[in-house]
Amino acid sequence: MPGLLAGQAPRIGIIDFYGLKKVSEETVRKVLTVKEGDPLPPSKSDVEEAIEQLPGVVLASLEAVCCEAGQAILYVGIEEKGASHFALRSVPDGDVMLPTDILDAYQSFLDSVHEAVRQGETGEDLTAGHSMMENVAARRVQEKFLTIAALQLSAIRETLLNSRDEQHRAIAAYLIGYAPDKQAVVNDLQTAMQDPDETVRSNAMRSLGAMMVLSQRKPDLGLKVSPTWFVEMLNSILWNDRHSAAVALVNLSESRDPSVLDSIRERGIDSIAGMARWKHLPHSLPAYILLGRAAGFPEKEIQDSWSTGGQNAFIARALKQIRK
Repeated sequence: MPGLLAGQAPRIGIIDFYGLKKVSEETVRKVLTVKEGDPLPPSKSDVEEAIEQLPGVVLASLEAVCCEAGQAILYVGIEEKGASHFALRSVPDGDVMLPTDILDAYQSFLDSVHEAVRQGETGEDLTAGHSMMENVAARRVQEKFLTIAALQLSAIRETLLNSRDEQHRAIAAYLIGYAPDKQAVVNDLQTAMQDPDETVRSNAMRSLGAMMVLSQRKPDLGLKVSPTWFVEMLNSILWNDRHSAAVALVNLSESRDPSVLDSIRERGIDSIAGMARWKHLPHSLPAYILLGRAAGFPEKEIQDSWSTGGQNAFIARALKQIRK
């Protein structure tokens, strides 16, 4: 399971849920076979299949992430019958692949990032609309990406949209964010957010997230990133999709753009309300902020309620305000 070291059998510190509306948490727990304090279940797929046999459940997903006091956080997601569904595009069937020089450059970048993590140099600057890491070696490769994206944009775009190879599409989703004309590739990245591969979607969100930073820093550029697919992703069956989309929407809604908040209210309220109740506070905070903004509460009121431990009352009040 993502976020935990292979070969370990960590115990569960927290079990949290998302997607529950008509189906009760108690009902899901009965077939979960594990509880807080137990080791993670040996077979993820077996538990998912058992949950999917419950009346009213269409899909289920288990994901264990790190960490709560050194123990795993187990997220149990379900999609109920009739619930909002995050639709993905079909797997492309094209033969196009990235050139070897691009693959070599990206592998060099991954090696540099691995070393940067080991050294604790994980900071990055997104103000130019793309990532520039504080680690010197990684940043030097990223500077090469600027040239690669300028000279080989058509090959990167074609791979992103049409290659049957998910690894090549994932690399393209990252590299296309270094294109000199950011607005020209926004639609490509938003299409990539609907990719059937989770890594492609994640890299596309990272690229768009950096562009959001640039658009807010320099509004005169007219760079527009639509909230549509970020909001739709709040309804994904996968935890990483939901959490990453919520983090991105916090940045996208910072200026309180009415189109962003309207989209959240129309398509994402149930999802962010459930996420705001998660017990692991760093994971619940992005959704909590979004819920407060969607309700029209001032930033200080959102922050004060969070810091004083009044989350449940705040969530109830925000939902009441939104549903008036």
